[in-house]
Amino acid sequence: MKPGPKKIIPHKTPMPEQDPAVRSGNFYEVMLGYTAELARKEASRCLNCKAPKCVEGCPVNVPIPRFISAIKEGDYAKALSIIKESNLLPAVCGRVCPQESQCEKMCTLAKKFEPVAIGRLERFAADSQLNEVGAMPEISSPTGKKVAVIGSGPAGLACAYDLAKLGHKVTIFEALHAPGGVLFYGIPEFRLPKKIVAREIENLKKTGVEIITNAVIGRLITMQEILADYDACFIGTGAGLPKFMGIEGENLNGVYSANEFLTRVNLMSAHSFPEFDTPIKRGERVAVIGGGNVAMDSARTALRLGAKKVSLVYRRSEEELPARKEEIHHAKEEGVQFEYCASPVRIVGKDGLVTSLECVRMDLCELDESGRRRPKPVPGSEFLIPADTVIMALGTSANPLVQKSTPGLSVNGRGYIMADPETGRTNIEGVFAGGDIVTGSATVISAMGAGRKAARAIHEYISRKNQGSVP
Repeated sequence: MKPGPKKIIPHKTPMPEQDPAVRSGNFYEVMLGYTAELARKEASRCLNCKAPKCVEGCPVNVPIPRFISAIKEGDYAKALSIIKESNLLPAVCGRVCPQESQCEKMCTLAKKFEPVAIGRLERFAADSQLNEVGAMPEISSPTGKKVAVIGSGPAGLACAYDLAKLGHKVTIFEALHAPGGVLFYGIPEFRLPKKIVAREIENLKKTGVEIITNAVIGRLITMQEILADYDACFIGTGAGLPKFMGIEGENLNGVYSANEFLTRVNLMSAHSFPEFDTPIKRGERVAVIGGGNVAMDSARTALRLGAKKVSLVYRRSEEELPARKEEIHHAKEEGVQFEYCASPVRIVGKDGLVTSLECVRMDLCELDESGRRRPKPVPGSEFLIPADTVIMALGTSANPLVQKSTPGLSVNGRGYIMADPETGRTNIEGVFAGGDIVTGSATVISAMGAGRKAARAIHEYISRKNQGSVP
């Protein structure tokens, strides 16, 4: 008698997490991860499709059904090795990638049910091996060629990893005193523990990659010096220049960009002042302006620093919030107050200090070029939000330092480097670029995808150059 059709479990296996009332007062990780039993239960939901669309939805094309099958079999080391064929940072991506708009969106189950929790399973595979000495990736024989990578964020790390496996000598130049880029300074500990980032970077170093910190390209070292000493260069400096609104009061004491606020806490441990020597204002009434993941991170961090009330001000409705649904849900659980359809017009102060944020109500009208309803101010609807701290989480733009110090490098009207999307090639021979410095702010995994594409193109370039076929 043939077995009947497999019974489909319609919902994802829930992941244990800290209680909201407890976690809002600490910096420990919110999501606690799957146990082996929970992981195998969730893995059993995978249909193991012959033509898996989930792989197409992943910017680095992780062989998802294969690693999930290994989890079903209980071979977690195998699962991790399969992931690492494509993804250097599975413990990171499993935590912070927006799987719901990438691989999980393409899952066959998602047509009728909740998709397989691919991100949670990726995290499990990585975490299950954190205390194990994993097998080293196969490294090709040394080519004798040197490649410089500027920036140690996701794009730079992925590019360096692939180039090192191909046998090239890779040196990463990082402007800050710790490597990891946005993974280290931008994402809070309660979402991405720094020990996870440090572990992944140590694994990268085992491939022979050298990382030089406190190295500001364009100041301490010029691009001309880089190009004179290396056979090729990859620029992955990200988009870290903060944006402000240009409204009255932005120079008051108590106004932060989200970049500064999160960097002080995440990279410089300001939450432990005076144990660490970087102070930060611990506001009692904090207003965060924006609606993306960085805004959620800022609001939730302010709560953990002791704020009695945190208001998130967003000019559209909840329907248009760009942050991940999971982050919005967690922020609400922890007590963040959402002020929808409101936009700041002035930061009010006294004696140089912030006292309140003046906003105006917004009316949502026709769709704009982004496909969202365009907000327009409602005359006479101004109101005040009491605040002693204001955090601007309005996105970022391209830091122009490397571009300005590289004569002839083509940039677009917004200051981003112009590079071929498939190869990362710029208009300067031997110079490649990828990630947010080319596309503007995007996801960790898409930056890694750009780094991997550039690594293949750099390898081809160096090989052709070595054969004398590059003009």
